[in-house]
Amino acid sequence: MLWLLPLLCAFAPLAPRPDYAGLYRDAPALQLDTRREGDSLRLLLRLPDAARLRGGRPLRVAGWPSFEAKAPLWQDSIPRRRWRARPEGEGLRLSFSLPLAQLPNGLVLQLQAGEPSADSYQDAATTAWLRITPEQLNRPFVLTDSVGQPLLRRYVQAGETFGVESFGIYQPVRWKRYQVQPSAALPPMTDPRSVAGGPRVLPVLDSATAAPGQPLRFEQPGLYALKVGGLGGVAPHTIAVLVADNNYPALTTAAELIEPLLYLTTSQERQRLTDAPAPKRAVDKFWLDAARGNQSQGRELIRRYYGRVEAANRLFAAHKAGWLTDKGLLYVVLGPPPSVRRLASGEERWFYPEAGVGGSPVTFSFRPKPSTFAPDYYELVRRPEYELLWYAAVEQWRTPPTAPSAPTDRNR
Repeated sequence: MLWLLPLLCAFAPLAPRPDYAGLYRDAPALQLDTRREGDSLRLLLRLPDAARLRGGRPLRVAGWPSFEAKAPLWQDSIPRRRWRARPEGEGLRLSFSLPLAQLPNGLVLQLQAGEPSADSYQDAATTAWLRITPEQLNRPFVLTDSVGQPLLRRYVQAGETFGVESFGIYQPVRWKRYQVQPSAALPPMTDPRSVAGGPRVLPVLDSATAAPGQPLRFEQPGLYALKVGGLGGVAPHTIAVLVADNNYPALTTAAELIEPLLYLTTSQERQRLTDAPAPKRAVDKFWLDAARGNQSQGRELIRRYYGRVEAANRLFAAHKAGWLTDKGLLYVVLGPPPSVRRLASGEERWFYPEAGVGGSPVTFSFRPKPSTFAPDYYELVRRPEYELLWYAAVEQWRTPPTAPSAPTDRNR
């Protein structure tokens, strides 16, 4: 197609340096999902600020051979006549299609709303990245919200209505709910081989089939696998959905406030909080004691710690709540990574310039460990040398003179 011209576009590359830390800021972001439609892949986006595309500002797309590549294989602007757009508050929902011939497995897509800048890699509000996988190339449906708009997430709240929108013929949905005992991430110095793993096969608690086009609503929290397809020669494809209790990703109950303290406390301390006559007040007292009675500092510790837990829930939700994942572990205790590098191998590295012992720099590596239930899951490479810095980081939360007092995570 003539509208997609490899390496012949007049504008400069979309981003000059490979630092992806901005994608992990707790701020509105450009959201993206995909659906296979015949010989094309439809990209469905939600832009948090529609003004980014006003006044003739372009919507750009580029295909990179890897996250570390120096130049894209191709890049182009998407003409407005190719958009399907719909305003949504201050934001904008839009979609467009790309031919599958331009999207080999492993290609890295970059979507850029508005003019590129020196901070394009970091600006999650205007830039989205997607590594093309067989799952994206073959999945002919998307999850939708209660009004039929792309859901753009892989979790829902218990009792929330959502749906599955297939390309072409509406397909039946066969679902299963699995028994999962979500476990928190191990500290970064712990050898996973020293801890008993979970079952190799997850027990199925219940299952059923929904008619084509029927809205879905699961009252029981848990991990669900939706198998979509089977009609008209369409091969079934499976997608996992985390059904979370209460107001996920927010924390509202006493139990939800106590559980993330696992990273800072002993089991005996958490049990005392749980057994207290008023558990929520006991949690407040825990933080007030940590701040040695300084109410202002206690409130700040609460705001920052649980703000990170909620952000991790949004960013890293997989087969379990985001704060329970390996990335969530570091995000909650150490904060958003100041610098992030993504390697061609798929590995991701988080760099903290002052998180080491004595304020030295430290790097944490994550290796992709995809599965049907968590296609975007990453596993931390644990090392014994992280032990001292980890205990020092925990102590910073528990000791007021060194308690976290840096600028808020949202502005980092």
